[in-house]
Amino acid sequence: MRGIEYRGLSRIEGPVVITRRGRNVGFNEVVAVYGRDEEKRLGRVVDMSEDWTAIQLFGNNTGLSADDSRVEFLGKPMELRVGTGLLGRVFNGLGEPVDGYGNIFSSLTQDVNGLPINPYARTYPRDFIQTGISAIDGMNTLIRGQKLPIFSGNGLPHNKLAAQIVRQAKILGAGESFVVVFCAMGVKYDVARFFLDDFERTGVLANVVVFLSLADAPSLERLVAPRCALTAAEYLAYEKNMHVLVVMTDMTNYCEALREVSSIRGEVPSRKGYPGYLYSDLASLYERAGKIQGSAGSITQIPILTMPNDDISHPIPDLSGYITEGQIVLDRELTQRGIYPPVAGLPSLSRLMKDGIGPGMTREDHKDVASQLFAAYSKVKSIRNLASIIGEEELSEGDKQYLKFGEKLEQIFLSQGEFEDRGIERTLDLGWKVLTEIPREELLRIKREYIEKYLLPAQAGGTEKK
Repeated sequence: MRGIEYRGLSRIEGPVVITRRGRNVGFNEVVAVYGRDEEKRLGRVVDMSEDWTAIQLFGNNTGLSADDSRVEFLGKPMELRVGTGLLGRVFNGLGEPVDGYGNIFSSLTQDVNGLPINPYARTYPRDFIQTGISAIDGMNTLIRGQKLPIFSGNGLPHNKLAAQIVRQAKILGAGESFVVVFCAMGVKYDVARFFLDDFERTGVLANVVVFLSLADAPSLERLVAPRCALTAAEYLAYEKNMHVLVVMTDMTNYCEALREVSSIRGEVPSRKGYPGYLYSDLASLYERAGKIQGSAGSITQIPILTMPNDDISHPIPDLSGYITEGQIVLDRELTQRGIYPPVAGLPSLSRLMKDGIGPGMTREDHKDVASQLFAAYSKVKSIRNLASIIGEEELSEGDKQYLKFGEKLEQIFLSQGEFEDRGIERTLDLGWKVLTEIPREELLRIKREYIEKYLLPAQAGGTEKK
């Protein structure tokens, strides 16, 4: 059924065109705009008043003129065709296939803007996800249904880390694996190619849905790409009862596109020129993760964002930190020292970690070991700052012992190979191994029975098992 059609445009301002107000037009409604060449350009309604409607085009405005253009309101929001045929496919940011295989065989479509979830229907995330990465599993544990972003910077190996998590993530005991929805927004071709090649080489591509809005695509496509990806994830999780891991990179590019559109629309800017609704817009994406009563499936989110100038107080990481349940922060200094993954020990945090570890989930000593590692590493940072002022030779013997612990933690516990998959038992054993550098009387955060059970074998070299 055709929608209502109007002829002529009032104004054309970049990717935003203004036409007179249509009858029964809704916010986020899909619109087709035709120029004199009769080429169809899709857009969506982004603003309305009593007299006019603002339409945001997903492409460019080449060939459009105010007098010869016509606008067709399609009477529906933007939708994505969904089905199990999504797996193994590659789409652009608008959900159109770009792998040469045509549309998936399904008549089912869903609104890309998602449906509000009753907070009462959500279930609390508690299931431990083993990523095989000690810095995450041991000290910043990922939980099924959690949203845990990676805060990175230009040139840091966040893409390698995300690919490793995708390869290795698993739920212990249940024998359940993840399907992956990968969304790239405004990334260069070589970054997209890295992920696609990695998925193909490791054999996980058949369980991956890819949405690519590359750097040369219209910037406005970046605003739709994560919504298409999350719509696919919601279908697979809540309709097909799958466990879905959503990786979105780079959220900074998404926010830049949002700022660009806001500027074109003449909105009053907020911090650093970003729109005042940046928080609520990011929340509309992040809050689509979780577990819902009545569905065995789940959505776990790992958004990746590059902090401009490595500034963690920048609006994008700052607001993301308020919405999400922690963050994995990558450290440039660790990268320069050749440590991979360069996960910063102190700024990194998983707020749901306490509910997903311990007896029956990981191991009984996990909470105590993680707490002691954090406390000791914090002291290492203070001693290193002191040593930079007075010199290492002026430090006490106890302080020098802590410096040795810090070096061992970074080289043995944090550092591992890109294709090294460590089980949680191995990770905790390595934690005990590095704790042998600290005097036993200073292990104040660990229960005595755990010290007797795990420290002595670590001192005897019992942690060398694979």
